[in-house]
Amino acid sequence: MLNEFKAFISKGNVIDLAVGIIIGAAFTAIVSSLVDDLIQPLIGMIIGGIDFSSWGFSIGEAKFAIGNFITAVIKFLVIAWVVFLLVKAMNKMMPKKDEAPAAPAGPSDNDLLKEILAELKK
Repeated sequence: MLNEFKAFISKGNVIDLAVGIIIGAAFTAIVSSLVDDLIQPLIGMIIGGIDFSSWGFSIGEAKFAIGNFITAVIKFLVIAWVVFLLVKAMNKMMPKKDEAPAAPAGPSDNDLLKEILAELKK
């Protein structure tokens, strides 16, 4: 079992995934700073100086932090946009795959039906 685990860990896919997770965590900190320190103040200026990060309401003991949810949505959209741009750039950089040769065209459905009809007539 230990040998199987070593083989699993040493595969490129697992190492690539680990590197991606580490870079993703670091990238999340950058996006959080971007949203918290630049985008939210900009949106606050546009909508009249309102800081929506503290928006919320309470019902009894429960507090609903709507502003935190809005912040999380903005962060998600920024991350999704950057990932989209990265994938798009990577697709342009990757060599294009050769298209598989087209399968030889066989007889059409009409030709097959004509052949069947001719055989039935015999």
